[in-house]
Amino acid sequence: MSKSTIITCAVTGAGDTPGKNPAVPVTPEEIATSSIDAAKAGAAILHIHVRDPETGRATGDPALFREVVERIRDSGCDAILNLTTGEGGMLEIGVRTFGGNILAEEVSTPEQRFAHVADTQPEMCTIDMGTMNVGHNIFVNTTADVTRLAELSLEAGVMPELEVFDAGQIQFSKELLAAGKVKGPAFFQLCLGVPGGSPATAETLVYMKSLLPPDSEWAAFGLGPQQFPMVAQCVISGGHARVGLEDNLYLESGKLAPSNAAMVEKAGQIITLLGNNVASPEEARAILSMTAV
Repeated sequence: MSKSTIITCAVTGAGDTPGKNPAVPVTPEEIATSSIDAAKAGAAILHIHVRDPETGRATGDPALFREVVERIRDSGCDAILNLTTGEGGMLEIGVRTFGGNILAEEVSTPEQRFAHVADTQPEMCTIDMGTMNVGHNIFVNTTADVTRLAELSLEAGVMPELEVFDAGQIQFSKELLAAGKVKGPAFFQLCLGVPGGSPATAETLVYMKSLLPPDSEWAAFGLGPQQFPMVAQCVISGGHARVGLEDNLYLESGKLAPSNAAMVEKAGQIITLLGNNVASPEEARAILSMTAV
């Protein structure tokens, strides 16, 4: 019997990518339109960041999130909206001096990082499960802050997608589940190939999968050229898949992706070639033990 595989589309992300591929959406209208098109192509979950329309830089501005969410909802799109809570967690290290480090910006509080989620009430939001080096910066997710984000999600009735970048973060996730801070069955995203995190290899995926709670659902992604190989590995290993311009700018070697929808379509082709079905939003809610809002 065929299994249904959920496709998540990571629509725009927070990286310095708009100048590297013109298809990366920047304005609220562009992000919403790209999201809607990705859903039509088969994405059951839309993972959303927003950007300053003037600079293209990622931002946590609740007004921009609200506009994107309203545009998607007003279109009649029934995909699961999955908003990031990662914005405000990056600590940029400035010029090193004899007196220490000059910090370019401060890390936001959990309440600040969750404000747009509380405002828009999506069905899902991400929680990054630990602190890690990302390039020359530090992505700060202390145990106290992650615990608080989990509490805020639980209070708001928003399902968390637990983003894990290494084995230790899976262990911490299980501790939060045991403590009742996260309601099971949980949904994990294995984030692979991110600089400072675990490599995007089949061996890593299989090992991290083996550590997950047995009743959980999981997906994985590979950054850059490992995106589509990881789609195949996820299907083979019984998980779900994530693609999109947040994680990769190319549809194939040397060919820029023309849209998020094209990446979702390619992921769908891989899934069906391997004998599975692409899950609809309704099927995704059932698989993840969710109810539509």
